[in-house]
Amino acid sequence: MLHDPALGGKLAAERLARVVAVAAAHADSVDREGRFPAEAMAALREEGLLGAMVPRALGGHGATLAEVAGQCQKIAGACASTGMIYAMHQIQVACVLDHGLDQDWHHTFARRIAEEQLLLASITSEVGIGGDMRSSLCAVEVADGRFALTKQAPTVSYGAYADVFLVTARAHADAPQSDQVIVTIPRADGTLEVTGSWDALGMRGTCSSGGSFTAHGHADQILPVPFADIAADTMVPVSHLLWGGVWTGIAADAVSRARSFLRASARRQPGVVPPGAARLMQAAGLLDMMQGRIHILLGQYDACHALGDAERKIVSTEDAGWPGGMARATAMNMLKHDVSEMCHRAVLQALLVCGMAGYKNGTDFSVGRHLRDILSAQLMISNDRIAGNTGALLLAQRSDLGTL
Repeated sequence: MLHDPALGGKLAAERLARVVAVAAAHADSVDREGRFPAEAMAALREEGLLGAMVPRALGGHGATLAEVAGQCQKIAGACASTGMIYAMHQIQVACVLDHGLDQDWHHTFARRIAEEQLLLASITSEVGIGGDMRSSLCAVEVADGRFALTKQAPTVSYGAYADVFLVTARAHADAPQSDQVIVTIPRADGTLEVTGSWDALGMRGTCSSGGSFTAHGHADQILPVPFADIAADTMVPVSHLLWGGVWTGIAADAVSRARSFLRASARRQPGVVPPGAARLMQAAGLLDMMQGRIHILLGQYDACHALGDAERKIVSTEDAGWPGGMARATAMNMLKHDVSEMCHRAVLQALLVCGMAGYKNGTDFSVGRHLRDILSAQLMISNDRIAGNTGALLLAQRSDLGTL
């Protein structure tokens, strides 16, 4: 487990346990029907977890990123789609909290997230840019304190069910594709016309159909920080860390099923080590390595973010243990690449341990859903793209690798 939830100790654990129980009860039907996990999301709202990261002063729980990653892990172990939706929501919340609280509109909006349990989604992908989040074709048009925006998106995860959208666009009509802003748009200010379907191999409950999005609103809904800074400081690292929680949650549940299978086999043949024990060791070892890496980075992230404004003026992020610049981008990219691949290997080992009992649906040891869901990890920002970009970053860095 990455981190025990600490939103009030025992009460927080009970809240999370209730959500996990609901997610687990409906996970198979969510997957089979390719439907939004409405029951689990209702449970998250009832327990107040959509505002987990919002500061207590604004009505939230004030959770750390490590605590939220632990929640993602447990929820995803029950239902990967629910875990991923929860992680993607919290990524957007983190962007608002890190870069918008000094602005009146977003300060009020942060309170609304907690009070109204708003579900946030992102629209960062765009038709015509080939999956590059750091480029936009559409532009936000601002006049007389109002904005207008139209964007064609190939995927909008749970877009039909979100209350608010965080949308990237060029800063103005004459801006280059890399000069982007992000706009916070409540559903009342925008219209999403679904233009595709979502009948996918895994993560079926995320309902990530494409769509045409149009919106109008107040110019204060544009976050006051360039998207390049938001992406580097918050969106990318928080995404990879929370996704890591989701993916290790899927793998952990698969490994747990494999362990239960071997224990049942051992009870039938006392004194005989089941033949899959070596594979269980390999899967458990992979899971331990992944969780260790994520745990360290989460601790560094939270330690840096716990610094006050005055401390940040005299203490660099590196001194606080959190890498900056190219070193951070490299660390996050390698984490995403490695965790996504090792989780797949761990789930596959679990399947081989369970054999036909894991291959068949509807058994206590079924891991087919886990295997299909974990395959998405290597595709969410293509590992080939990440490996190429990270290789270039490593060539550009001056510091030595592998120092303790």
